[in-house]
Amino acid sequence: MREVIDVKPMENYQLLLTFDNQIKKIKDMKPYLNKGIFKKLKDKQYFNKVTISYGTICWEDIDMCPDTLYETSVEL
Repeated sequence: MREVIDVKPMENYQLLLTFDNQIKKIKDMKPYLNKGIFKKLKDKQYFNKVTISYGTICWEDIDMCPDTLYETSVEL
């Protein structure tokens, strides 16, 4: 399982992710913004509070599987 070791919020609801193998990828979060708990991410201040916990990204009560992040993001 891959782990996220760094995350930086970007413009247009994208995240710059660095994984434990040093590969950097961009995750576009726009497709999630109208779904369930992810609707909270529409608030840019909230979105920009993304952190890392236990090898994945999270916002207070929202997190995502690191393997899903790795497979569904675009490598730089």
